Amino acid sequence: MLETKWLYELILFIYGLSLIGYFIDFIQQNRKANRVAFWLLSMVWVLQTIFLCLQIFIENSFPVATLTDSLFFYSWILVIFSLIINKIFKVYFIVFFTNLFSFFILLLHILTSANQGIHVNNGSQLVHEIIITHVMITILSYGFFTFSFIFSVMYLIQYYFLKEKKGLKWIWRFGDLQRLDQLSFTSITIGVPLLLIGIILGFVWAFTSNEEFYWFDLKTIGSILVLLVYIGYLILRLITGYRGKSIAIYNSGAFLFLLINFFLFNMLSNFHF
Repeated sequence: MLETKWLYELILFIYGLSLIGYFIDFIQQNRKANRVAFWLLSMVWVLQTIFLCLQIFIENSFPVATLTDSLFFYSWILVIFSLIINKIFKVYFIVFFTNLFSFFILLLHILTSANQGIHVNNGSQLVHEIIITHVMITILSYGFFTFSFIFSVMYLIQYYFLKEKKGLKWIWRFGDLQRLDQLSFTSITIGVPLLLIGIILGFVWAFTSNEEFYWFDLKTIGSILVLLVYIGYLILRLITGYRGKSIAIYNSGAFLFLLINFFLFNMLSNFHF
């Protein structure tokens, strides 16, 4: 059923955007991002509810008869709890982690259903599209990390020239140091949840598909390490208070590791290709 496949994809897309919004709010305490994420999550709940009603009233089956069906209902319940917590209790980090887990559960339900032979053609196409989406989102996160690296390099160059009192006639074109530092931080704040979603997509695909997958493949390990390195950036900045030159140097090293993962580990990997 083509409509079901597109509904699943729409739910996952909106859910992913909501997760990014909640992560930005979690890291930067951005109230605007929180409001956008809340309304996106509300749309996810509406779409899930529509799908649930179709199952109950059209197909005359309540989706708890099997483990696979129960996963969808479980995700729906978690979304309801997240909306209530976000609106009433204002415990934002709980909302983010609850939705991250709910996204994983929903994705597991979708791919498991697709691989059980229900609507075989659409199921196979959906599984293929999920792995393509995994690759695209992962590369998109690398794009944000690249922008962050460029901003950090610009920061270090400007820092050097200001300290040495050189090139003052044209150095203003780089922008002020505080803005470069903030842009680098913002790029990583967006890149981290994108990479996390990409890794989740890859893992759930590997768990549910019939394709050969190497859990200890260098590409898999490398992607996880890249995520941990950039999470380390956020920890250093938010908890230990690193700013300016020190965090720019760390970010440059993180990007160097990303390049090693992308080029060297990719050549030595059996995953994707």
